[in-house]
Amino acid sequence: QVHLVESGGGLVQAGGRLTLACNASGDTLCISATAMAWYRQAPGKERELVADITSGGAPYYTDSVKDRFTIARDNAKNTLYLTMNSLKPEDTAVYFCHAVSNCPLDYGMDYWGKGALVNVSS
Repeated sequence: QVHLVESGGGLVQAGGRLTLACNASGDTLCISATAMAWYRQAPGKERELVADITSGGAPYYTDSVKDRFTIARDNAKNTLYLTMNSLKPEDTAVYFCHAVSNCPLDYGMDYWGKGALVNVSS
């Protein structure tokens, strides 16, 4: 079992900056060698991938956040980060941390945090 807990959400003005953190606990070795990701879900919309990062640190960003958001992970601290710059009202959403287990007992199982609300005012 892996537990993911997001923190760092809040209210920010357009153009501002926030950093989200996702702390993993439990069987963290089960996710240390797999990619981790940030998703978001805006009101009335489907959940979408924002960014992911491999165990080796290679990032991927969806087009709408490229050059504004930075994903990073610290495996020693079992923490995933998302630094969001130049925030726009359309970035308003609940942001979720995601990981997949590669341990035999729960191989391929998706783990999600409960989410952190980011509210960008215009």
